Amino acid sequence: MGILIDSSVLIHFERSDADVSAYVKGREDEDAYVSVVSASELLHGVHRAFDETTKARRLAFVEGILSALPVLPIDLATARSHARLWAVLSREGRKIGAHDAWLAATCLAHGLRIATHNLREFELVPGLDVEKWE
Repeated sequence: MGILIDSSVLIHFERSDADVSAYVKGREDEDAYVSVVSASELLHGVHRAFDETTKARRLAFVEGILSALPVLPIDLATARSHARLWAVLSREGRKIGAHDAWLAATCLAHGLRIATHNLREFELVPGLDVEKWE
């Protein structure tokens, strides 16, 4: 099973200079991905930077991530998964953020686990395998 890395984890790596190798050690045979949704969230952070130094540092980090990890698009399988998930969560009165719903749908459609700091929302998703990376 592969893993989709949520932007909350990537932002933590960027802000803390955490050692990414500690998280991937022993997982060399596991495919890791980032969603196009997370790519947008990370790039949004670049554009929100208040000064050019911060913007350049963030951009270098984001471009490094985007060149190192395959970026999964929102395809038809993901759209079908998202529609089903949205209906289930709505029917049950559970709410998660719009971006997180797309990330969860991507995982469900492609048989992936999600690595996140955001357990609160992702644990509401039936059938989603959630892994907390701290």
